[in-house]
Amino acid sequence: MIIFMLLAYLPSPSRGVWHLGPFPIRAYALCIIAGIFAAVWMTGGRWAARGRDRNEIADIAVWAVPFGVLGGRLYHVITDPELYFAAGRQPIHALYVWDGGLGIPGAVLLGAFGAWLGCRRRGIALAAFADAAAPGLVLAQAMGRWGNYFNQELFGRPTHLPWALRIDAAHRPADSPAVVLYHPTFLYESMWDLGVMALLLVLDRRYHLRRGRLFACYVLAYTAGRAWIEALRIDHANHFFGLRLNDWVSAALFAGATLYLLAGRTSARRRDDADGEPRHQDSDGAPLAGAGRQPGDS
Repeated sequence: MIIFMLLAYLPSPSRGVWHLGPFPIRAYALCIIAGIFAAVWMTGGRWAARGRDRNEIADIAVWAVPFGVLGGRLYHVITDPELYFAAGRQPIHALYVWDGGLGIPGAVLLGAFGAWLGCRRRGIALAAFADAAAPGLVLAQAMGRWGNYFNQELFGRPTHLPWALRIDAAHRPADSPAVVLYHPTFLYESMWDLGVMALLLVLDRRYHLRRGRLFACYVLAYTAGRAWIEALRIDHANHFFGLRLNDWVSAALFAGATLYLLAGRTSARRRDDADGEPRHQDSDGAPLAGAGRQPGDS
């Protein structure tokens, strides 16, 4: 806090691109790549802890990552087509992924399809992989958001809070070029994502959530945070009934994850009733929370 009071704002990086001879090295890409490697590493460790071959995660990532990047870009272009196809725009820029513009909902959706292809080749249930990958996935999102910091994009409303982000003139909104300080929404989301990761790890350790339920918890927690962060952002977005499109997408995903969890609870109760006694193991053989000791337990 003392540092914030002395600075009165957070500075933006002076540059986001470095050149190695004729080759540009972009901070945005480095953040995305670092997040991918962190997610694969973390998921591999969690997979190995379940008695599986961690090399399977790298094989699945070969399918999931390209589809995820493609899905993220398609989501951005489809939801904001006027940025590329309106009069006076250059459609070729829709391919410039390095300039920013990866929509997380699209990345997760198409990335899940790629993961399904990889899981199918390995004979792995997608739900089991999704539960193992959820904490690493949100860690990757936390790291990737720093790419927005280097690009000076996706910031929030003007503010004079001690942690306000100073935006250079070239990146400020055209209707308020004299306003200098803005909410660092990239930082808010990155910190929220780290909190979601910690929450998922605690839930998994305590309740051993399986059958896609831990992934559903990730969707619930992430979209809840995305809702209030979207309310601060002032970047271009299409609105419907007064809300940004991403708010509607987050609401739909939140509702879907809630229904999935409720359906899972109902299904588990029906299995308990059919067996005549409560289950003490989930589909992966892990003990359920609250399961008591059985004869022969050591």
